[in-house]
Formats: sequence, C-alpha cells, structure tokens
Amino acid sequence: MRAILFVLALLLIPGTSTGQSLDLPGLSIGDSEEHTGLRLNFRDKNLRSVQGANVTIWYPHDPARGHVQGFAIGLPMTGGRQIEGVGLGLLGVGVEESMSGAFLAGLGAGAGESMSGVGVAGLGVGAGGNLSGIMVAGLGAGAGGDVSGLLVAGLGAGAGGDVTGILLAGLGVGAGGDLRGISISGMGTGSGGELTGLHIGGVGVGAGGNVTGIVIGGIGVGAGGRLTGLGIGGIGVGAAEAEGILIGGFGVGGGDLRGLFIAPGYFNIAPEGSMSGVSLSAFNRVQGTQNGLTIGILNVARDLRGVQLGLINYAGSNRQGLRWLPFFNRDWR
Repeated sequence: MRAILFVLALLLIPGTSTGQSLDLPGLSIGDSEEHTGLRLNFRDKNLRSVQGANVTIWYPHDPARGHVQGFAIGLPMTGGRQIEGVGLGLLGVGVEESMSGAFLAGLGAGAGESMSGVGVAGLGVGAGGNLSGIMVAGLGAGAGGDVSGLLVAGLGAGAGGDVTGILLAGLGVGAGGDLRGISISGMGTGSGGELTGLHIGGVGVGAGGNVTGIVIGGIGVGAGGRLTGLGIGGIGVGAAEAEGILIGGFGVGGGDLRGLFIAPGYFNIAPEGSMSGVSLSAFNRVQGTQNGLTIGILNVARDLRGVQLGLINYAGSNRQGLRWLPFFNRDWR
C-alpha cells in the first residue's frame, strides 16, 4: 500500500529543480532526467531524453527540454523538445522544435520548427518551419515554411513558402511561394509565386506568377505572369501571357495570347497586346495585333494580320472601304 501511494505521489507532484523519481530497470516513475524503457510522469520539467515510452498527463513545463525516441503518450496531452517515433495525445501533441514519425491527436498536433511523417488531428496540424509527409486535419493543415507530401484538411491547407505534392481542402489551398503538384479546394487555390500541375478550385484558381498545367476554377482562372496549358473558368480566364487552350463560360482575355480560345460572350486583347491562334466568341475584340483567326458575330481588330469570320468584321489597319466588311475580312494592305 505504501508503495502504491509513493508511486501516485511521484506522478502527481509537479517537477522540481532537482526532480523526483523512482528508477527501476526498464521503469521510471516521476520526473527523471534520462531513461531507457517505460517512463511515467505527471508533467515533465527536468527530462532530457527517453528511449522507449514516455507517458505523461500534461504538457511539459516551458521551455520543454525532453527528447523522446520511441513513444510519447499524453493523457490528455504530451510533448517535448523533440519527438522521434510515435506521438499520441487525447487532446494534443506538440514540440518546441522538431517532430518526426507518426502522430495522432484528438485536437491538434504541432511543432515550433519542422514536422515530418504521418499525422492525424481532429482540428489542426501545423509547423512553424517545414512540413513533410502525410497530414490529415479536421480543420486546417499548414506550415510557415515549405510543405511537401499530402495535406488533407476540412477547411484550409497551405504554406508560407513553397508547396510540392497534393493538397485537398474543403475551402482553400494556398502557398506564399510556388505551388507544384495537385490541389483541389471547395473555394479557391492560390499561389504568390508559380503554380504548376493540376489545380481545381470551386470558385477560382490563380497565381501571382506563371501557371503551367491544367487549372479549373468554378468562377475564374487567372495568372499574373504566363499561363501555359489548359485553363477553364466558369465565368472567365485571364492572363498577362498565355499559350494553350483557354475556355471561359463568358469571357477570355489578356495581353499576349497564343492558342485556342473559347468564350461564348467576350474575347479581349489589351492594347499593345497580340493574339495568335483561333478565337471563338460572340464578340472578339483585339485592341492590339491579331495574327490568327477570330470567329464570331462581331470581330474587331485594331491591327489585323489574320482573318475574321463573322456577321460584322472591322479591321482598323485596312484602308478606307475595307475596314468594315460583312462575313469576312483580312489584311488587305
């Protein structure tokens, strides 16, 4: 009976500067500094390292110093400076620095620096630095640095840096840097840098830089730089430069565009821009140079060097009498 009470006392007394523990071969009860085997404690303060299993009731005192190699089990929370192995917490698992291995948390799992491996959390998974592996969270998953691997989140998934891999989120997917791979989101996908691969957004897909691959937006698709590949927008698609196939539910527009363009309502090339290829739209408006073919009801080109097929065709570069023609117009200079 006295032994049981002593064990309970060691588990429930918070760690002191010197620590209190009962150390046996393969078993340590209390706030021991180093142990190999099974270690049981209420809340860690003096822990430096465990090789085996560390079972605690609460998250460590700040700053957490323990390095766990093996199992870190929290009832309900656990953590340390580093965890290499398996982290299990009814509520949460967290570390000051790095976490690698497999993690399961009822609410959240996080690391001040890097996370790698496989993680599942009821609410969120996150790292202040880089995150790599397979991470699944009920609400959000992300990292302040780069992300590589597979992220699945009920609301949002993203990174402050670059993303390489597959991101699936109920609302949004984003990257402060480049986004390469596959992303599917209920609302939007965006990248501050370049966007490469297959990306589908329920509302929109866009990037501050170049877009390469297949991008589909329920409302729109846009690129601050060059769009190369296939772009489909429920309402519109636009890019400063593009080469490939652009399809907009209403309109397609941009600066320098080359390829096939389909827009039931409106196709537009900005002043000083150019168009090469084929455009199918009710109103084709080329405010710059047209080098290809436009087919529509009304075709307008400031500088026509291609062909217009439509009910009414205007070429501002032709001489008087040949600027406005029905059905067909070309460069008559």
